[in-house]
Amino acid sequence: MTTAERTDAERETGPGARTAAPAAPAALAVPAARAAGCPFDPAPEIERARREQPVTRATLWDGSSCWLVTRHEDVRAVLGDPRFSADATRPGFPFLAAGGRELVTSTPTFIRQDDPDHARLRRMLTADFMIKKVEAMRPEVQRIAEELLDRMTDGRDTADLVTEFALPLPSLVICLLLGVPYEDHAFFQERSRILLSLRSAPEEVRTGQQELQQYLSRLAESKRHAPDDGIVSRLVARGELDAQDIASMGRLLLIAGHETTANMTALSTLTLLRNPDQLARLREDPSLIKGAVEELLRYLTIVHNGLPRVATEDVTVGGVTVRAGEGVLCTLNSANRDEAVFPGGDALDVGRDARRHVAFGFGVHQCLGQPLARVELQIALETLLRRLPGLRLAVPFEEVPFRHDMGIYGVHALPVAW
Repeated sequence: MTTAERTDAERETGPGARTAAPAAPAALAVPAARAAGCPFDPAPEIERARREQPVTRATLWDGSSCWLVTRHEDVRAVLGDPRFSADATRPGFPFLAAGGRELVTSTPTFIRQDDPDHARLRRMLTADFMIKKVEAMRPEVQRIAEELLDRMTDGRDTADLVTEFALPLPSLVICLLLGVPYEDHAFFQERSRILLSLRSAPEEVRTGQQELQQYLSRLAESKRHAPDDGIVSRLVARGELDAQDIASMGRLLLIAGHETTANMTALSTLTLLRNPDQLARLREDPSLIKGAVEELLRYLTIVHNGLPRVATEDVTVGGVTVRAGEGVLCTLNSANRDEAVFPGGDALDVGRDARRHVAFGFGVHQCLGQPLARVELQIALETLLRRLPGLRLAVPFEEVPFRHDMGIYGVHALPVAW
């Protein structure tokens, strides 16, 4: 809840305010939308579950059920336990939408595989995302951020921060890393939108995925004749994967590499504008930026509908027995608000030590690209705050379109002025 929203709530509960009867618990269905009044917070029914029944049953879109795990300790336990499989082809695996089922089962990537196959494929990319290598990219990322803001502010005082800064910054960076021509960004961004929408029909997802797969397969083949320093070219040179497998890896990196950071950048900016006291702290002390990024990752947690797993044998989680073949959703945004780990966690505090957050997941499947995401977010926020001291919303907050319909949370647009 933001500073402004907390103030409004206090007016309703002050002396003389009417005391409302306790709300009856609602049936827990997932995916669960965040509250309209507090769009930065997890869905109220998810928060209630964490407090009252941390491992609970939930109903999915198709009427099937799974377990919902909401506490920090239990989420880490599930994600760190090899008895919970990430393999989406296993019976009982929970899907958040019909399109999502098509996305992860038709041409699965290594994040939907278990070891040893998962580890073997992931190792092919580890060197590209090591902290030392990513830190060496800072000057290039900084140059891109400055140039984007130069263009955005040239002769204007308003813009959509999503289309002109938050989205092109990570898109340019991941294209450089992969060796994908940035001039094709409209093509892959539109396919990404289809693949990540909770409203996309299976046939739309199938078509979008095939188009992206074919594009990357052709790109991989072209690297055999014209190699470069990009990841796709290096995967081709290894000779261990065919063009289709390389395309699947490239698809994962391309989508994850720009969608997540783009949405975190825009949503973080909006969150700071809604918490002016925290924004002022960052302006006064830019050395807080690195820690503030961790706190924003914790507070916002854009993978908001849960990480799916399926039990391969009976396992006890939080005092509840999850049977073999039962699906589990680990709600990262709820775990990151767990008061037992983050006291006062419903408030944003840019000075908090938030390093135990699980915004990038946990265990062997945790996000491979997190070092790059951190560098991009740190540079994006520091550059915005330094270059645009008068940054503000250009529309009422209530008109900002949030991505309630997407697997990755954020805003569809963010009109700003300076």
